[in-house]
Amino acid sequence: MTNAAALPGQPRGGVLSGPATARTVNVLAPNPSPMTLDGTNTWVVAEPDSRLAVVVDPGPLDEDHLANVIATVERSGRRVGLTLLTHGHADHAEGAKRFAELTGTKVRALDPSLRLGDEGLAAGDVVELEGLEMRVVPTPGHTSDSLSFHLPADRAVLTGDTVLGRGTTMVAHPDGRLGDYLDSLRRLRSLTVDDGVHTVLPGHGPVLDDAQGAVEYYLAHRANRLAQVETAVEGGFRTSAEVVAHVYADVDRSLWPAAELSVRAQLEYLREHGLV
Repeated sequence: MTNAAALPGQPRGGVLSGPATARTVNVLAPNPSPMTLDGTNTWVVAEPDSRLAVVVDPGPLDEDHLANVIATVERSGRRVGLTLLTHGHADHAEGAKRFAELTGTKVRALDPSLRLGDEGLAAGDVVELEGLEMRVVPTPGHTSDSLSFHLPADRAVLTGDTVLGRGTTMVAHPDGRLGDYLDSLRRLRSLTVDDGVHTVLPGHGPVLDDAQGAVEYYLAHRANRLAQVETAVEGGFRTSAEVVAHVYADVDRSLWPAAELSVRAQLEYLREHGLV
């Protein structure tokens, strides 16, 4: 058996749902798949003595899951005060409108089409609710609207799909761009170095207790994949499908469609930088 502490980011073992830090609780959505891992992590965030909670990524449109999130909040003696989205993919955001109806809350997101209410989210914003402070960190790349939320009091960051609890994420070309993604990873690394962030609360998979190690692994992985793609092109593999079959030969074929999106983003990055 592999020691979790030896894996990138030191993923926590055990049950995924439940308390993760002093201010966060995960409610796992019942939508496991090769792309969503164990399912979508819906995060409930609140100050210990507060009456209101923030919910990040209500998840898919699943009535039982949405009811479970609300029940989790209510069991803590709170009610939902605000809903936030890390990005607009359906496994994170499809249930947001219905969740807002059930809780009477507004939905804040970077993408105006996902918002319910007048307020959106932008770089530098600080979400405050009854003493809770969550700082908005722009992390585009997986998608153009991807955001992370820095929780200073817990020295944690909620990363959506920018950093996962297991494996690596895709750059969803053409909306996602590799250059943006690399910049986002460097921005997250700065949080670990300059702001003392040590815990990653991801959109899928287990909590990571070594945030810096996780981000460094992601940066190294991306550099390695980029070099492999460049070598493949130099070797005569021209289309994204050809590159995937060559570079990702050891990856489960069910993940090849996602890998092809990332390869397209990598090919675009190499062309932009005059490397192919």
